[in-house]
Amino acid sequence: MTYGGFMNIFTNDESSTGDRMNSYMVAASISKGRMARENPLSAAALEAVEASDIVVVRDIYDHVEQVLEALDVPFQAVAIEQFEQVALQPEQLLIINCPGHISSRDVEKVRSFVESGGTLFTTDWALRNVIEPAFPGVLEYNEHATADDVVRIEIVDSNSPYLAGVLETGDDPQWWLEGSSYPIRILDSEKVKVLIKSKELGNKYGEDPVAVVFPQGKGEVFHMISHYYLQRTEFRSDRHHMEASVLAAEKNISLDDETTAFMAGLKLGDVESAESSTRFIANIVADKKRKQSQS
Repeated sequence: MTYGGFMNIFTNDESSTGDRMNSYMVAASISKGRMARENPLSAAALEAVEASDIVVVRDIYDHVEQVLEALDVPFQAVAIEQFEQVALQPEQLLIINCPGHISSRDVEKVRSFVESGGTLFTTDWALRNVIEPAFPGVLEYNEHATADDVVRIEIVDSNSPYLAGVLETGDDPQWWLEGSSYPIRILDSEKVKVLIKSKELGNKYGEDPVAVVFPQGKGEVFHMISHYYLQRTEFRSDRHHMEASVLAAEKNISLDDETTAFMAGLKLGDVESAESSTRFIANIVADKKRKQSQS
């Protein structure tokens, strides 16, 4: 089992690696505290995750594993060139980072894994490199790459277990679009469910889905535009410029002394976007673990 370093994250100007790390440490503490209060069964499932439950395929552009590390969730990590040697099991969650250049043989392995009951999570260019060849006729890149940009996001289905606590009334998280991110065109609207969208994304780049999910055989596939680690945000309101401690107070979460120290110098806008993305992956991991336990 290996872990990555921490991700780049949200600022209007360059910040130190320490500040970026601190934002996600605080976000993870808030997310786990809220999950324990709002959904104890999911919180217990998250705590029960073992390294064998999650396989992360490392790649050069995205680092979803670093969100797992912030949440203190164990996982197995393999380099992209070692993926063909990995034996997947249906009870696992497989995360393939952008760009996801896997071989045609591995595309077949991914398809078989999902159809047997596995859960797949991919980001950005993996849309073309993994999703299109493995599951043709479901999603595709619309050939209109984004600029380096930041957009507001909206929840589509507030009753989805994957979106519990991701976005509440009054929240205003921003989602960073990597330059040359791939907008998601839905080809099978009956099969695909949009979880998170952005009107700004749709207006600028032709497609508004930010995060989608679809069933495939006995399994399930999640895909998100851009990188899961976010390099920057835009502070668009006075609220975004407030101290990060305000967000913890809004969520009614008491933080320990160590986490409180991480908040020093951070703004609410830094941590709010990190908390939304952290809670989303925590929900997916917890849901997979609960299903595994029930099978």
